[in-house]
Amino acid sequence: MSPSNSRPSDPGSARADHAGDAAGDLRERVKELTCLYEVAAAFVEHRGSLRECVQRIVAMLPGACRFPERTGAWLRLDDLEVASPCFDGAEARDVPRITSGLVVAGVRRGHITLGYVEGRRDASETESVGDGGDPFLAEERSLIETVARHVGVFVESIEAEQRRSHMEAQLRHTDRLATIGQLAAGVAHELNEPLGNILGFAQLSLKVPGVPEQVRTDLGRIVQASLHGREIIRKLLVFARQAPASKQPTALNAVVDEAMFLLEAGCENPGIRFAREFQAGLPDIEADPVQVRQVVTNLVINAMQAITVAGVITVRTTAENDSIILIVADTGSGMTPEVLRRVFDPFFTTKDVGQGTGLGLAVVQGIVTGHGGSIEVDSEPGRGSIFRVRLPVRAGPPS
Repeated sequence: MSPSNSRPSDPGSARADHAGDAAGDLRERVKELTCLYEVAAAFVEHRGSLRECVQRIVAMLPGACRFPERTGAWLRLDDLEVASPCFDGAEARDVPRITSGLVVAGVRRGHITLGYVEGRRDASETESVGDGGDPFLAEERSLIETVARHVGVFVESIEAEQRRSHMEAQLRHTDRLATIGQLAAGVAHELNEPLGNILGFAQLSLKVPGVPEQVRTDLGRIVQASLHGREIIRKLLVFARQAPASKQPTALNAVVDEAMFLLEAGCENPGIRFAREFQAGLPDIEADPVQVRQVVTNLVINAMQAITVAGVITVRTTAENDSIILIVADTGSGMTPEVLRRVFDPFFTTKDVGQGTGLGLAVVQGIVTGHGGSIEVDSEPGRGSIFRVRLPVRAGPPS
């Protein structure tokens, strides 16, 4: 029997190979755990900036793969997209890759992708490929799924905090408005009686025969000041919703046209041009025509004050579903974001002392919401402002 050509395996060599495999597996696990730790650290350090957090995650993900020097990462969340310098969305279709969806509150809103930018070139990498030529380990697939799940939970928590902060701000604003409304109503009622007495006695004094001309002039100023004070009180009562609306079928085009006629006649700036764009055949709305006229007047006066030299004020009406839309647009100076945020706050004004009460737009908002409608404004510095008032055709409860 001829001796066998096979040689017994070297136990020492087998143990060395096993030890090498164990060391390699350990290195891969350490890289994956390090990656998860870095992801958690990114959540803590960049909680205030989602983009910076995503950029850091994309930068660290390739380091958890077996061949980090040729691995790229790509993360997309809604409109936010970040990719490694050597890897982008177009390449993701043409290279070996693994992808895991980004799910936020049960809704898929993006994905995380890992891919090799270049093919494997040496035998050591070829031998490490799994069945079917897959260059990715099962642990790497599990890692990207874990990272995607954590990112989804992180984004959900951030958005929940933003919603909570927004609701808290709304509650604070509502509470402040309610307090101001109560204060305004109380002050208005307390001032109404003495102001009425001043106005009445001044008017009676003007009827006394033989009043000197200078005294008559001074009494006339008292009457005008009293009337101005009474108008402010009326605005306060409207803002505080103490003045009930007398709703009736109202033709919006007729009310707007009437208000515009008076405003055009009283406009002292010859550089302002008025444009009417009324949709014909609008249905009547259930509204108080006096209060609707005040809405138009306040918005147009606000537009006139925003135009310093020359410009156009466009007043437009149109129908949309079960609502009538009133639009007042101007080509004036516009508003900064800071002013825009406070434009409906009572007593907030950018005018000089004595030139405005800061109640005009607050009263407009009070009237519109009292009619179950809504008002929106778009404005940019140097590009003018657009106010959109939506009034329901059928009277409904205040929003």
